[in-house]
Amino acid sequence: MKSFINRRNCITTLSWRFLGTVITFTLVYAFTGRPDIAGIVSGVEILIKLPLFALYDRFRDRFLSRPAQAMPFVLWFTGLSGSGKSTLADKLHSYLTTKGYRVARLDGDTVRSIFPETGFTRDERNSHIKRVGYLASILEKNGVIVLSSFVSPYIESRDFVRNLCHNFIEVYVATSLEECERRDVKGLYGKARAGQVKNFTGIDDPYEPPHRPELIINTKNRSIDESMDTVISYLRAYL
Repeated sequence: MKSFINRRNCITTLSWRFLGTVITFTLVYAFTGRPDIAGIVSGVEILIKLPLFALYDRFRDRFLSRPAQAMPFVLWFTGLSGSGKSTLADKLHSYLTTKGYRVARLDGDTVRSIFPETGFTRDERNSHIKRVGYLASILEKNGVIVLSSFVSPYIESRDFVRNLCHNFIEVYVATSLEECERRDVKGLYGKARAGQVKNFTGIDDPYEPPHRPELIINTKNRSIDESMDTVISYLRAYL
């Protein structure tokens, strides 16, 4: 398909160049009445414009064209609340979008705001992650890169999503509970310690670390930019 498009573009370009030369020859001949001058001007035009067009074509391909379509994948950030999952996913989403890739962003808080009745028991969490994973797999099958950030504390549901997807990349944001509590970005750990929030992962509900994640990142030991570089380096094979 790609070779057909390139061949068609080449034929179109040559056709327009031929038509332009004919028009130039006709105009010069109409004004001068001399076919020799018209031929010289037309020849000079070809010699000048063809290299210029080649240079423009290279400039367009390098700076103006969208990049080649990436191999779609589902990048799944998992870890405790406050570990840095959403920050990393948001930054990566901005980066890939700027590069022109088709990217969908799925985040725990955003999805739960759409389905506010979703509970926090083990069964309810597993069902929730499986539903989100199914959506991610459909997007991937349609050529979209999916960036998901969910606590997704249980191995069962994460493995279910892995089996649904063709290219599933699990990123374990392994920031410690102590560091996440220190940050307490949303004030949830304090509420959980006070008993105001039940079934909170890391406090009164377990987090099951991945057995074999594709990437492990601890945002306590490295900056967001350094973490981003690690993720992007891994994704080179897909982009």
